[in-house]
Amino acid sequence: MLGKLLIRYLKPYRWLLLGVLAFQFVSALASLYLPSLNADIINNGVSKGDTEYIWSTGMFMLAISLGQIIAAIIATYFAAKAAMRAGRDIRNDVFDKVSAFSEREVSQFGPGSLITRNTNDVQQVQMLAMMGATMLISAPLLAVGGIIMALSQDVGLSWLIGASVLTILVVAVIVISRMVPLFRSFQVKLDAVNRILREQLTGIRVVRAFVREPIEEERFRGANTDIMDVGRRVGTLFITLFPFFMLVINVTIIGVIWFGAIEVNDGEVQIGTLFAFMQYIGLILGGVLMAAFTTIMIPRAAVSAERISEVLASESTLTRPENPVVAFPEVGSVEFRDAEFAYPGAESPVLHGITFRAEPGETVAIVGSTGAGKTTLISLIPRLFDATSGSIRVNGVDVREADLDHLWKTIGLVPQRPFLFAGTVASNLRFGREEATDAELWHALEIAQGRDFVADMEGGLNGRIAQGGTNVSGGQRQRLAIARAIVHNPDILVFDDSFSALDLTTDARLRQALWRELPQVTKIVVAQRVSTITDADRIVVLDDGGMVGIGTHEELLETSTTYREIVESQLGVEATA
Repeated sequence: MLGKLLIRYLKPYRWLLLGVLAFQFVSALASLYLPSLNADIINNGVSKGDTEYIWSTGMFMLAISLGQIIAAIIATYFAAKAAMRAGRDIRNDVFDKVSAFSEREVSQFGPGSLITRNTNDVQQVQMLAMMGATMLISAPLLAVGGIIMALSQDVGLSWLIGASVLTILVVAVIVISRMVPLFRSFQVKLDAVNRILREQLTGIRVVRAFVREPIEEERFRGANTDIMDVGRRVGTLFITLFPFFMLVINVTIIGVIWFGAIEVNDGEVQIGTLFAFMQYIGLILGGVLMAAFTTIMIPRAAVSAERISEVLASESTLTRPENPVVAFPEVGSVEFRDAEFAYPGAESPVLHGITFRAEPGETVAIVGSTGAGKTTLISLIPRLFDATSGSIRVNGVDVREADLDHLWKTIGLVPQRPFLFAGTVASNLRFGREEATDAELWHALEIAQGRDFVADMEGGLNGRIAQGGTNVSGGQRQRLAIARAIVHNPDILVFDDSFSALDLTTDARLRQALWRELPQVTKIVVAQRVSTITDADRIVVLDDGGMVGIGTHEELLETSTTYREIVESQLGVEATA
């Protein structure tokens, strides 16, 4: 999975990778050539007292060293550029994929996990790409080239190279095999930390209202301790590796000095050659060490690549039609034809047998007890979910056959929990239509009964809005969300209990302004308060996912027991008399 992901996203930058290979090759050749020059200086310069040879060869070594440094810098630059661009492309693709998910897929992965996959997981793959493009290319060049050059200096000591390299490789394989499950566990626990932190930040008011700070602190501490324990175990494996590798290197150098001194004493090799052999040993083991440390990064990157690939391979249930309909025969109509919706694996459907039609310009209200399926029903209109059977038609076209962009342009949705983005009042209102003028924004605010409080804000339309709209009240947040939907200039407005935070007076004024200023717009209203929908053209009554009544307020009082009970519970028995 990791290999496929890297090949896919590094392929567009293969010229940068070829540059890395070329300059790393030059850098490795320079590194391999320097010990031979050093041996020549000792054998032909120092031992013979030839100062001129020492100076000339030394200047040549300095030039080679400078070239090696420049080549290494250029190679690292190219590697970083390719890796960072690949990381950017992965993040873009994950973001685009998640943006196309329905609520079903988002719930399946979880928001916290999706955030981790597009940040920390991508970073792990990105770092491996960078380190691999530098170390994993130079390491074999140094190791193989060092072995060849070392053997050219002294074949008799070659067994020391084999023993030390084999020891390092065996230990590296053992450690890597133990790290794979730890890294997988680490990423899962990182998801848990992000999820808990996100819940606590989002629900901070609820936490404080119920005096749950100590309990929530303990919950976060537990998740944090879990990830610390895994990180400590990983760290323990890491810190034991480096001292062990250094021990192997130092023991090998001691062996070279010991056995090499015997050869020098016997006149089999010159002392400069022995020094060169020791330097090549350092290059060989350094290359193996670099390869081992880079290879240790592979397990965590592999786990991250697997998690990223799960997101990229997931297909949204909101598939776009092959030949999408962009021309709608009607404007503002909404029709349900025996629609049914069930969650995967559920024993019974959430909605069943939903059949009604909202004509252009009409107001259709949806009421029912908590859990009756009201929010799920209106989520089918903009195709946040797909009906499992039956059909939903908007503007005369089945939503599964319509072009999604054209469909969403015709619908203005005000969700049950309105969300505002960090920015200004104007940037939030223009979210659906960037070309809207200030006059249109003020008009929408006037309809939504938000003009006065926006005018009193510092900066007016340029007043600051915090992420989520946390610096305005719940009622102000709802009114800004309604104004945003109006600025969108849709044919259909869908309100999911969007007046719940408003007082009765503001609620009445807002509804009167909507009906008066936007008579041509079809309005689908989900409401808990009966007073909000008594003047609707038709009211759909839901109970346990099914329709148990449809008609005007007066008609339902006579024909629907469920509706009558709702009215009596809110307005009293006198309201039904």
